[in-house]
Amino acid sequence: MTSLLRSVPAPGLVLGGIVSVQLGAGIAKGLFSTLPPTAVVFLRLAFSAIVLLAIGFAAFGKALRLARRADLVVAVGFGLALATMNFAIYESFSRIPLGIAVTIEFLGPLGVAVAFSRRWVDVVWVVLAAFGVAMLTRGGTEGIDLVGVLFALVAACGWASYILLGSQVGRRFPGASGLVLASIVGTVLVAPFGVASGGTAMWEPHILATSAVIALLSSVVPYTLELEALRRLPARVFGILMSLEPAVAALVGLVVLNEILYAREWFAIACVVMACLGATRTRARRAEAPARD
Repeated sequence: MTSLLRSVPAPGLVLGGIVSVQLGAGIAKGLFSTLPPTAVVFLRLAFSAIVLLAIGFAAFGKALRLARRADLVVAVGFGLALATMNFAIYESFSRIPLGIAVTIEFLGPLGVAVAFSRRWVDVVWVVLAAFGVAMLTRGGTEGIDLVGVLFALVAACGWASYILLGSQVGRRFPGASGLVLASIVGTVLVAPFGVASGGTAMWEPHILATSAVIALLSSVVPYTLELEALRRLPARVFGILMSLEPAVAALVGLVVLNEILYAREWFAIACVVMACLGATRTRARRAEAPARD
């Protein structure tokens, strides 16, 4: 498996991870006619936690034994961010097109990228992204569900928290053990709502099999591909490639779910993608510049 991944160009791994995540989202949305989003989120997180724990059980056990109380508090917060992000974006998917929901959600990492910036050019990227989102919230001729937009904004906040806490977890826990713990915490937090809303339908074999596929596509496969890509790519290039995710989400929504977007909505998505690209490049140049203090 490792040799196969090494034979794939690093940008291809990143794009493969993006497509995998959005395919998982498209399949998950297809389940909403059978199960409520909360139940689908629970099954996805549960299967992800099981697979990740199986892969790194020994390392996880050792990391848990060595963890301090402060480390566990951070990991629990990371799990809460993970649960919030997934719950909110699935609720958003159930109300608005996949591409629009993911584009709004991308305000989270964009906000993190420019939050501590003092460069005027980053204000341009924020304004451009806000303009794109404003166009999206106007929707097409029939308008757009504002509750779905609000859930996408909550998901954006969850994603921003996930990024900030994830950097802390990465320093406190070796390998993927922090992610495993967060997945377990997220599963436990969502479980009461997911089980209550899912009823007996969620335990049917074909539902469980589909949920396992969603977990693989949404968590295990992209994590594996992105980890290998990060070993070979500068963070700047990785960030630029990840900025394409809203456009990929819109394409998956079109192909998998037949979600047809208006020209104005495609233009709005392009605005957000350009803002993410610009913010990523600006921050990368700043990081690469010689220190002045």
